[in-house]
Amino acid sequence: MASRRPGTLPGETPERRLTSISGGRAGDDRPDGPPPAVRELRARPDAGDRPDDRAEEQARLWHVVLSVAGRTTPLPELRSGLEQLAHDHSFFLTARYAEDHAEIRYWEQARDLHDAAAVALRLWGEHKASANLPPWEIVGLEVVDRATYHQRVAEGFGTPPPQPGGVHPY
Repeated sequence: MASRRPGTLPGETPERRLTSISGGRAGDDRPDGPPPAVRELRARPDAGDRPDDRAEEQARLWHVVLSVAGRTTPLPELRSGLEQLAHDHSFFLTARYAEDHAEIRYWEQARDLHDAAAVALRLWGEHKASANLPPWEIVGLEVVDRATYHQRVAEGFGTPPPQPGGVHPY
């Protein structure tokens, strides 16, 4: 397995947490109350122009479209799994599905495109068991920043599905 960049897993640094996990690792109880689910990242005041003095980037919203496909699955079973995924994933927007493929649209909060795409590529596999999703593979991924998404919608491209929100058949 490839090594990960420092700070990309919950618990690697005390300051950073994944946005979809409230409270961090189990057993991370603090007497001063629960930790915030999302921490706003700001530039360090002492960050200079030197390459070694990189300022932390502020977390941004990314619009993600994840396409999955595989063997035919009974529609009621697939719908149930996608509804459970919608319940489990906090920024879930909408899903469309057919017997052999599905498309999931949601917002992800991440530092950069690399982090947003990495989370998106893990989403289906990490929720297969908990949401009873079929063993499909990811066949497409689009990740765009918030400004690009809104620009596309304003120009008439990339409009939201006809039934926004929830889980719907094609």
